[in-house]
Amino acid sequence: MEPKSFTLTNRENMKITITNLGGRIVSIFVPDKDGALVDVALGYDDLKSYQKKNEPYFGAIIGRYGNRIASGKFNLDENVYQLEINNGPNALHGGSDGFHDKFWNVEQPNDKTLILTCFFADCEGGFPGNLKVKVVYSLTDNNGLQIDYLATTDKKTIINLTNHTYFNLNGVDSKTDILNHILTIEADKIVEIDKTSIATGALLSVTNTPFDFRKPTKIGDRIEENHEQLELGNGYDHTFVFDKLDGALEKAATVYSPKTGINMAVFTQEPGMQLYTGNFLTGKDKDGKNGNAYPFRSGFCLETQHFPDSPNHSNFPSTVLNVGETYESTTIYEFGIQN
Repeated sequence: MEPKSFTLTNRENMKITITNLGGRIVSIFVPDKDGALVDVALGYDDLKSYQKKNEPYFGAIIGRYGNRIASGKFNLDENVYQLEINNGPNALHGGSDGFHDKFWNVEQPNDKTLILTCFFADCEGGFPGNLKVKVVYSLTDNNGLQIDYLATTDKKTIINLTNHTYFNLNGVDSKTDILNHILTIEADKIVEIDKTSIATGALLSVTNTPFDFRKPTKIGDRIEENHEQLELGNGYDHTFVFDKLDGALEKAATVYSPKTGINMAVFTQEPGMQLYTGNFLTGKDKDGKNGNAYPFRSGFCLETQHFPDSPNHSNFPSTVLNVGETYESTTIYEFGIQN
């Protein structure tokens, strides 16, 4: 099957391109402070480049389990499940044949909506249950990209879905890093990680640490500080914890580029969000858009999700999906101008 692209537009001239390969967001064009359309999503011009080995999940739907699971192993009803080990000693993002690498069925009912569906067989990737997944991308007239995730299973399983778009609100053609972006995150704790970037089970306060983004702060202001968690993640690569009691759709973060004036607000129902600052981008690839390479920290991700390794930590919110239940989660990335 060949990758194909589909375009969503709204009355504000915002334009988003998505491919059936991995349900990936290929581009996001939004107006800057001067009214010019700027692409703020890292990716490739050639859709086949998304199939490269070790490609960094640009724009992809991630599943069945976003983030890491320790040793790729978890217990469910006294059954032990072993997943593919693909990130040091751990499992990451559903394995090498996860959602990001699948061709999805696509329906486009109108200019602002794209419906993607896919089926994942029992034991595929090591996960139990035949899983039916639907992801709906919709573009609102106030420049919001809404992502609705839905899934059902015929056997008790685990699930943790997210999107892995790398943003640079300076524009992907700006050839700049993202350290000048001003970030706010409505969280007072992070999930602690160990030397393999796996969750220890502890939640750490952000107070008096480089992880305190409760007030607007440049991403680069403290990223090089001498802090164990920063050293373990090679920068920010951590789940921020939200105080959510009822799964309401609430604002989790805002980020702003002084260069373009573009502001992005993140709304989610998820209990956490992974901030990743492109710490493993190398700039060695030369097949980015318009021939761009994507060097160290040239993009950031805000991946709304449950906590990493949740199946192995009873104190974390559950990621279990039972037969007869529907997994439902909504995230919105809303763009505007900040003067």
